[in-house]
Amino acid sequence: MMSRARKSPVSDWWWTVDKYLLSAALLLLASGFLLSLSASPSVTARLGIPDSFHFVKRHAVFLLPALIILISTSFLNLKQVKRLSLLMLLGTFLALLALPLIGYSAKGATRWLAVGSFLLQPSEFLKPVFVVVTAFLFAESTKRPDIPCNLISIMLFGACAGLLVTQPDFGQTVLLALIWGTMFFMAGMPWVWIVLLGGLGVLGFAGAYLTIPHVTARIDRFVTGTGDNFQVDRGLEAITTGGWFGRGPGEGQVKYGLPDSHTDFIFSVAAEEFGVILVMALVATFAFIVLRGLYHGLRERDRFVQLALSGLVLMFGFQAIINICVNLRLMPAKGMTLPFISYGGSSMMAVALGMGLVLALSRKRAESYRRPSVHTVPSGQLAVSPTAA
Repeated sequence: MMSRARKSPVSDWWWTVDKYLLSAALLLLASGFLLSLSASPSVTARLGIPDSFHFVKRHAVFLLPALIILISTSFLNLKQVKRLSLLMLLGTFLALLALPLIGYSAKGATRWLAVGSFLLQPSEFLKPVFVVVTAFLFAESTKRPDIPCNLISIMLFGACAGLLVTQPDFGQTVLLALIWGTMFFMAGMPWVWIVLLGGLGVLGFAGAYLTIPHVTARIDRFVTGTGDNFQVDRGLEAITTGGWFGRGPGEGQVKYGLPDSHTDFIFSVAAEEFGVILVMALVATFAFIVLRGLYHGLRERDRFVQLALSGLVLMFGFQAIINICVNLRLMPAKGMTLPFISYGGSSMMAVALGMGLVLALSRKRAESYRRPSVHTVPSGQLAVSPTAA
């Protein structure tokens, strides 16, 4: 048991970190590994991989660095959070610029950089650090009106969105636009900006639908219900087949017809084998993290912390909502992973980075958690020192 009076980075971290948020994040990490045991064997069978637990083992390999990133990032103070986010934003931006030249292509998209035997997806790491840097710009716009921080933020978003579209990765672009617009609104966006940017968003969506066949096909399939909806239909079938309590671990059959059962449609596999009750608990865990993060944001006086905390947990929640809605056939397929649950090293480590930043930003200040000490003043009376360790 760590003492409150003992001064060390670890003890300070232990007494200031939000243990409820930390526990919820660790619960999701553990749930993702357990669900990979159910979802991955069907994929190896379809691909002809002899080892049924090939993806389970790779998931376990990614789990350790994700856990290290989560814990180590949560030790950062506010200044370190800003510096790390800025440096990582520059790094991911350069990596996105390099993708057309040295990127790895698959399924008609160039989204990955080959690092040895590992494929790194820079766009996953872009999201959390983009949120923090954007929060800093919005916070500074009220402190230093002489600097066009809002305009810089708009230009930054435009540059990042443009790089994502060229991959193409419209799912990540939509998510980035959604969270950026929400943060801009929370920062006190003038109504003229709301109308202008909203109009540009509608025009951009219409332009993508009219000019990009891939986007047109997905939206048409979703609206009309015709065409190649095989994977979406199978995912919904898996959910309805599972019922309230599921078929049991490893007993699912519909998952064998889901090519992305271990990534985009792992929610459907969970529903088929463990039932609606378990996936409702999973959704409740996601909701708890978002609401807990927003609660911390509301209590903060620092504008930067308010916006960064809210933006990070909303990004986490929006990504989960998009994935679940695709599984329930409430949205067109977007190729969005379920945070901490879906297989994918880049996604898992990037979500761990974002959650580590949430834990760092929501930590209590040192003076607010230490017990006051009692000492004797010259008059012989007792006095309390609120800042004593």
